[in-house]
Amino acid sequence: MQFSVLMSVYYKDNPVWLKQAVDSVLNNTIKPNQIVVVIDGQIPNELEQVITEYKESLDILRLEKNSGLGAALQQGLLKCKYPLVARMDSDDISLSDRFEKQLREFENNSNLTIVGGYIQEFDSQTNKEISIRKVPLEDKQIKKFIKTRSPFNHVTVMFKKEDVLKVGNYQPFYQMEDYFLWTRLVKEKFQMKNISIILVNVRIDKSMFERRGGYKYFQSNKEISKQMLKMKIINYPYYLFNVTIRFITQVLMPNSIRTFFYKKVLR
Repeated sequence: MQFSVLMSVYYKDNPVWLKQAVDSVLNNTIKPNQIVVVIDGQIPNELEQVITEYKESLDILRLEKNSGLGAALQQGLLKCKYPLVARMDSDDISLSDRFEKQLREFENNSNLTIVGGYIQEFDSQTNKEISIRKVPLEDKQIKKFIKTRSPFNHVTVMFKKEDVLKVGNYQPFYQMEDYFLWTRLVKEKFQMKNISIILVNVRIDKSMFERRGGYKYFQSNKEISKQMLKMKIINYPYYLFNVTIRFITQVLMPNSIRTFFYKKVLR
């Protein structure tokens, strides 16, 4: 089965990590037919050098201004040529047989729209393994889980381009462009699956947990719950529960406690 890989790069990315990310895609047991890299605005020379080094392997789309991940992926998906699209971040490492395992799932069940999996989180400074983020596996579990939390590790997913376009593609949505996409796929009753295997090694640091807090992030989470209420994915008690828990963890909770909560409770 033919597939594209979709990545986005912006000015804050680390050139060494970008190189490792691209290498992990190129060295997979099944190589993609296309790697789309969206350059989201101006980037420094160090990142340009990496892009130039791999230019023969990449299909590059440049955006004049930094537009954010949702808008970048929206444009990038339109450039993807093949029926299946795998997501990849510019600072993570795909395991060597990741694509082979995901393609097998689509071959075994042609009704699937999206297949994701587990991630291994590791410290960006020490490379020490920290935790495994597990997600629900079967369609029914995923559609229950989505009522309170995102049911996919975004960097692991492979999906049918056609189905994602049917629900409106990626949309700009502050740090929630993936969750918002999953809710629209659920609303249209597309079939989903995660496999109980680590597919991607993901770097994390303190700033990640800081980004999981603050009033702006809370407002984005609140809007996701509001959208799910409109779609009738959740009822009003679920909406109140989501908003209350998120206000406590994202606005009231100090970052040190939030970090512990995300590492120990939500993994």
